[in-house]
Amino acid sequence: MVKVLFVCMGNICRSPTAHGVFREQVKRAGLGKQIEIDSAGTGPWHVGKAPDSRARSVAKGRGIKLDDLRARQVCDNDYQYYDYILAMDNSNLNDLKAQASAHHHDKIRLFLDYHPDPAKQEVPDPYYGGQAGFEHVFDLVEDAGEKLLEEIRRSHQI
Repeated sequence: MVKVLFVCMGNICRSPTAHGVFREQVKRAGLGKQIEIDSAGTGPWHVGKAPDSRARSVAKGRGIKLDDLRARQVCDNDYQYYDYILAMDNSNLNDLKAQASAHHHDKIRLFLDYHPDPAKQEVPDPYYGGQAGFEHVFDLVEDAGEKLLEEIRRSHQI
């Protein structure tokens, strides 16, 4: 089984959106039994909370459910367990690499490394913005998720 962890700061906007979108992409590809997906935050502020209502609203409007997800913080075991640890931005990438031992650094990357447009580097945090920011996040993670799925299929021959 291939295990993927999406990470943002609080695990209520970007990473649960990526989690929900990628879960749906994996399901549509018929790979739900081969790919495990989770999301987490680098900080503890929202542990146990549901995704932001604006993220859930955008997702629902696009046929994706996030209601079952609950925020959690990255823990030391995650670095050993997951095959892909995908940060939404450079700040979280740096935090993850600072926490992980060096032999896990190769599995920690920016999620948008999989985006088809190489100019796209980071998934912007929509928390303090309006609805358009959440729509933009959804578009970015949807495009990157498709490329990530292609990479997993190719690399793991599933």
